[in-house]
Order: sequence, then C-alpha cells, then structure tokens
Amino acid sequence: MAKEPLFSPEPGRSETKEAEGSAEHRLATSLYIPAGQCPPQLRLTNRPLGTSPTVMEKMCADEVPLTASSSEKQETVCIFGTGDFGKSLGFKMLQCGYSVVFGSRNPQVSSLLPRGAEVLSYSNAALKSDVIILAMRREHYEVLTELVDSLNGKILVDVSNNLKINQYPESNAEYLAQLVPGANVVKAFNTISAWALQSGTLDASRQVFVCGNDSKAKHRVMDIARTLGLTPLDQGSLVAANEIENYPLQLFPMWRLPFYLSSVLCVFFFVYCAIREVIYPYVNAKTDATFRLVISIPNRVFPITALTLLALVYLPGVLAAILQLYRGTKYSRFPNWLDHWMLCRKQLGLVALGFAFLHVIYTLVIPIRYYVRWRLKNGTITQVLANKDSPFSTSTAWLNDSYLALGILGFFLFLLLGITSLPSVSNMVNWREFRFVQSKLGYLTLILCTAHTLVYGGKRFLSPGILRWSLPSAYVLALIIPCSVLVMKFILIMPCIDKILMRIRQGWERNSQYSKSALNGKSDI
Repeated sequence: MAKEPLFSPEPGRSETKEAEGSAEHRLATSLYIPAGQCPPQLRLTNRPLGTSPTVMEKMCADEVPLTASSSEKQETVCIFGTGDFGKSLGFKMLQCGYSVVFGSRNPQVSSLLPRGAEVLSYSNAALKSDVIILAMRREHYEVLTELVDSLNGKILVDVSNNLKINQYPESNAEYLAQLVPGANVVKAFNTISAWALQSGTLDASRQVFVCGNDSKAKHRVMDIARTLGLTPLDQGSLVAANEIENYPLQLFPMWRLPFYLSSVLCVFFFVYCAIREVIYPYVNAKTDATFRLVISIPNRVFPITALTLLALVYLPGVLAAILQLYRGTKYSRFPNWLDHWMLCRKQLGLVALGFAFLHVIYTLVIPIRYYVRWRLKNGTITQVLANKDSPFSTSTAWLNDSYLALGILGFFLFLLLGITSLPSVSNMVNWREFRFVQSKLGYLTLILCTAHTLVYGGKRFLSPGILRWSLPSAYVLALIIPCSVLVMKFILIMPCIDKILMRIRQGWERNSQYSKSALNGKSDI
C-alpha cells in the first residue's frame, strides 16, 4: 500500500493590527487566539444553519466582515462574477484583511454582496488590482476579449468547473490563456465549494490544487490561499489544469473497484448460502428456514467477504513479483488492470475491515436470538427427560477456544492495519515502519484470519456429510484465494527466489537488451 502524505494546513495571516478594535479581535484576544485565525464557531458573523432563505438574504447583505479599517493600505483583489462562489470567496477575503472589488455586468443591480466590497463594471474593476479571480463559467469568458489590453500582465485565476469530465478538448484554464495571451493564467480554488467558504467548515476540503506557467503568479495565488486558511498544492504547469478540473467531478474513483467487487462477492455468497441453508431443507424435508436470511446467512457472508478482500489486497503484490521474475526486470510497465488494482489496495483493505466489523457485531447478538435460546432450552429439557448428559470433549474445547482466539487476534491486527492507513497516523511513522505494519503484520493478519476459518471447520472440513447437493460449505470456498496467496508468498520468500527478486528490484536485469534500452532512454517507464 502506498503511503499517503498528510498535508497540514499552514496558518493564516494574522492581521491583528488591521483588525484591532473589531469584535473578532476582542473575542480572539480574550481566548489567546490570533484574530485572523478565529475559529468559525466563534465568529460573530456566521449565520445559523437552517435559516430561511429570506433571512439568509438579509444577513448576506447586512453582514460586515470582522476586519476594521486601517491606515495601512490593504491588498486589493478583484473578483469577476457575483454568484454564490464569488460572494462567498469575497466575504472570506474581507475577513482575512483583503480589499475586494467585484466586477459585474450590471454593477447597479448587484445585491446581496458583503458590506465593504466595491462593485464596478468589468473594465473599471480590472484597473483596481493585478490579481483577478474569474468566478464565472466558461461560456461567459467571451466578455474578456474586450478587456485584453486591460488584462495584459495581470494574474487571472480560473476557478471554473465543467458539468462533465473532459467536456471540452482543452481545459478551461488553457482556453482562457488562449483568449487573453498577455495574462498569467493560474488554475486554483475549483476544489473548494461556496458552502464551505461561507460556513467556514473547510476541514474536509482544505486542499487547493494550483497550476500555472508563471511561477511568480502561482506563488502569489498560493500566498492568498494560505491567508484564507487553505493548503495550496503546486501541480506544475497549466497542462495539469485538465486533471484538476476533472477532480471535483469524480465520484469515488478509487473506491469503485472495491465496492463493485464486494457487492459481487456478497451477492454470490448470499445466494450460495441461501441455496444450502434455506432452499435445500425446504426441498428435502419441507422445513421453513427462511429466518436464517436475516442473521445466520449474513453472518456467514460478511466474514467470507472480509477474508476474500483481505487476500485480494496482497494478491496483486504477489502477481507483480511473479511478473518481475518472469521478465527479469523492473523497468517494464505492469498491465493496466494490475496497476489499477495495486492503487486500490488501501480501499480494498478498508472495505474488508468494514465487513469484519459487521461480522463482530452480528456475532455478539447471537446469544440473544430466539432460535439460539430455543435450541439451548430445548436441548436442556431433552437431556433432563432422557436423564442423559453430554460428555466433555477436550479436543472440541481446544478447537473452540483456538477458533475464538485466532479470530480475536486477527481482528485486532486487522484493526491496527486500518488505523495505520489513516493519513493522520501514517504521517507519524517513517516508511520502514509503515511498510513493516502494512506488509509483515498484514500477512500475519491474513494467516490468523485464514487459520480462524480453518479451525472453524475443524473435523468437518473435508467431511462428505457437509455436502448439500454436492455443494461444500461456503467457508471452504472462502479459503481458496487466501490459501493460494499464502502459498505463493511462501514460495517467493524462499532464499533462492527472494535473492533474485531483490536484485531485480535493485535495478539488475537478466536480459542485456533491457539495459541498453534503459540507457538509451527507451524504457517502457
């Protein structure tokens, strides 16, 4: 699993001198908090959630940013567009000490703007600042062709998004750079929503991707983002704008494979268990066992799915090692399906952990089920009437306790793997520690969970009596992939094979042709 870095937000700019005497400054000073970093919960201008639209419009028009006028000259930022995002961004900038000028097609009728902002026409607003944020859609960029001379040498920040992925041949930012060739176009702020800016809840969307061809313009925009309490991430030149614009339109791109795969596994094993435990008794003995569909069968499906997904987390690494051994080089691209599979390993593991949690919860409710209490009570009465007792079996006790112990230990390590995959935790360990937990302890978790399933079968594992319509128990099928992964991994860690694999991963190549192509810059990478 690839370690994901945690990008901690940089502190915003403190404008204590400019905000001196304001309500926010007095409140923040009393709590020993810098005025520019006053939490959203303590800001006196935050509107309450659930406010009616009429009241919200009135509050939006009457709100005064918590920055006071100062003799020092404030930096001015121009915003083209008075829509929801433009208003929210402008209000946030006013709170952080900027002087904001809005550019509008109809400045006389523009309303609901934060108090303290100036509203002018596009041409007049462009003269007020060298940083212009375009809070408008691509369809309205044509109005900028009339302002080419005024926008020469200025920084144009494109914040637009499209309705579909790859909707146009080029990105909006590249299209803007073609319309205004004399301006420095920077793509930024398109991953932040107007609601997040307005309500102050930026914890879930604090990262701002920034790209542009002019490094000075990019750093200027990144400084603005830091002042707003955001975390700018430099993505390179304007070529990256297309990917940045597609990012907000993607719906769980790395989670699709885990979701689809887990859904297929759940449906398959649910139908399989229903055939064995519900349909088979009804056909052979006219016994109604449909109540098993609610607790019993799901409590078989969830652990089987969790174990299978956990094995699928480590299977692509094994397949990649086999490919490297077969090719004799690491300088060859993996197939696309394998590459995508390896990128989804973290998500596969987290989904597997979720199913393991469900298995634990379903297991805890077993003693309070009516069916279980009925069987226990009926068995006890039957033994009393027959004056018989069941002899204690030491081997059965060993199997039962071992099964429970392996399950507890496996779930503990499973939980540890999930915790260490969180960015806030993985950022606190170095790469070797992270690899030890995710690889060594990961395989140990797979071994314990596989052993937990094996011991659960016990003596019945290969017994013909468990077959129903020649179908084995579901847990037998669940062991196929985990056992295969463990066997292949055991073969790969044998010294004679591991030594060759380690040399390949260090750059050694079996075929000299690969070495020549790599030296000539013709590698497949």
